[in-house]
Amino acid sequence: MKLTLFDLDYTLLPIDSDYAWGVFTSSIGWTDALEFNRRNDIYLSQYKAGTLDIHDYVRFATAAMRQQGALRSHAAHADFMRTVVLPAIQPQALALVRAHNQAGDVVVMITATNEFVTRPIAKAFGVEELIALELERDTAPGGNGWITGEIHGVPSFREGKITRFEQWLTARGLAWADVESTFYTDSINDLSLLEKVTHPVATNPDERLRAIASQRGWRILDLF
Repeated sequence: MKLTLFDLDYTLLPIDSDYAWGVFTSSIGWTDALEFNRRNDIYLSQYKAGTLDIHDYVRFATAAMRQQGALRSHAAHADFMRTVVLPAIQPQALALVRAHNQAGDVVVMITATNEFVTRPIAKAFGVEELIALELERDTAPGGNGWITGEIHGVPSFREGKITRFEQWLTARGLAWADVESTFYTDSINDLSLLEKVTHPVATNPDERLRAIASQRGWRILDLF
């Protein structure tokens, strides 16, 4: 089986969707914009440096959604898709995904951004298979069924992407030996998964990943 994995933020999108969602919710008055953006910038810097505490970040990033509730959050996300995400999707990124679909590859989006933010984005790219950070929900008796701010299971972040992908394979009766895999990503955070796949592609790579890809002879794709 030919299987193609795509990271999302800065790989297929020229923005960080999680960061942009936070900025958007501030713009509609859900948070104090100055304080939220200050902390959001710190977390983004930590992510790029490879030092992010993903659990701490998710609690921060979902706080406004937890306060606003499911209905308002979904309505706001629809506006976010229309005004922020869809205008940011570039034709060359869509063409790349479509080329792999048309070649008969199984296409999977694998991202450290949470499922709430990313599932509509995956659909906009025509990708049905999504491995994203899963959010715990309040399913206790009397609970509201909405997100709690905690992560459910293994986060699809750094080495956790390997774990989550292997779980995806196992659920389909597959193993690494059964697939010819390609992975597109921009981030040094994804180095461990790049080292596992058949065809690593450093896509719009950050400075450290570009240096490693050049040294190892990996394909480098500057999509944007």
